[in-house]
Amino acid sequence: MSNPKEHIIVIGRQFGSGGREIGRLLAKSLGIPYYDKELLSEAAKRFGYRHELLEKADERRPSPFRALFDAGYGSPTYGLSGLGRERLYLAQSEVVRRIAAEGPCVIVGRTADYIVRDDERLTSIFLHCDDAARARRIVSRQDCCDEASAIEMARKHDRHRENYYNYFTGRKWGHAANYHLTLDVSRLSAEAAVKLILQFLELKDSATENEAKQP
Repeated sequence: MSNPKEHIIVIGRQFGSGGREIGRLLAKSLGIPYYDKELLSEAAKRFGYRHELLEKADERRPSPFRALFDAGYGSPTYGLSGLGRERLYLAQSEVVRRIAAEGPCVIVGRTADYIVRDDERLTSIFLHCDDAARARRIVSRQDCCDEASAIEMARKHDRHRENYYNYFTGRKWGHAANYHLTLDVSRLSAEAAVKLILQFLELKDSATENEAKQP
């Protein structure tokens, strides 16, 4: 049985739900490393992968037409990955596994909950949020100039994330049964969301410790 304090926390999220901010605050509260797409790319370099590798591994399902185009016209993605996004995903998965092997951390996105699903240290979380709250957050960070376009952007990114996650994992993105905790952050500050997650981790640790004591 692994030490319950050694958490590998993976956060899936709807676009505009504040997943990165919550992930950073959570990692800071626990004193453990935080990884999102950009930091995973930096870690990939440390493990000997080319810098561009994970930068090109966005959360989009592979397109058969695009794969043929890449192969025929010498796309940089094809040159990096050999067989396109499937190879990129395999490389990304290896980076995630190596990061998890190094110790406790918080990882946002990248289907990491599926990649390290057999790790006893895993706590997988999915954050969701109503359209109005997501739109306010998206507009406040100047990704869009009005609520209507922000909602359209959020739904578009969600479709990409859902297709990507479902394609590579065979699971259903955002489906509660696939996560240890799902949390509606519509009316919660990032700090309040982190507080709830920390309380959940304490309860989960306690249950694990009690289970370990059973004869």
